[in-house]
Amino acid sequence: SPLAAILYDRHTPQHHMIYVTDDMAMRDRREFHLVLIPAYGLFLLFVTLLPLTAGEDILTVLRDPAVVGGRFDVRFDPHQGLLRVVSWMMNWRSRMSGIATGDQAIFIRRTVFDAVEGFPDLPIMEDVAFSASIKRIGRMAALRSTVVTSGRRWQQGGIVPTILLMWWLRMLYSLGASPERMARLYANIR
Repeated sequence: SPLAAILYDRHTPQHHMIYVTDDMAMRDRREFHLVLIPAYGLFLLFVTLLPLTAGEDILTVLRDPAVVGGRFDVRFDPHQGLLRVVSWMMNWRSRMSGIATGDQAIFIRRTVFDAVEGFPDLPIMEDVAFSASIKRIGRMAALRSTVVTSGRRWQQGGIVPTILLMWWLRMLYSLGASPERMARLYANIR
């Protein structure tokens, strides 16, 4: 049975919003929504506006059995100034590392989701941990189709301080720091 009901609403000419109505998908006030689409056998994680071609884009890359999941390029709203640079850097970093963030609308085959034992129950860096576990199983597609997400947290915290905070959190995480402690650093701009 599906984890969530999906309601579609035409949001802009290029994108649509998908609303998740399952309380379980919103537990712990996470930004991520977990959606099972049984007909396609894949999961999507998102906080963002998906391109109208998202379904077709995903199905196209999943025709390759070596692809186990993937993500979209991200663009921040508003798309101006340093936020343009931040989105470009995020997309480049993700393309080079194979690691995605939830802002990039991660998608995954259901069989792979089961193999990695689901989405990690972490207060922060759950998207990074999740995409790293997917990457160990197979290839992550980096779609050039663009999703749009809010630049609010970047604007509220200041773009340069937020970039430095994100780098700091990633470094702490890579060194094995407690995600619970790291979450306190991030809580003020979520």
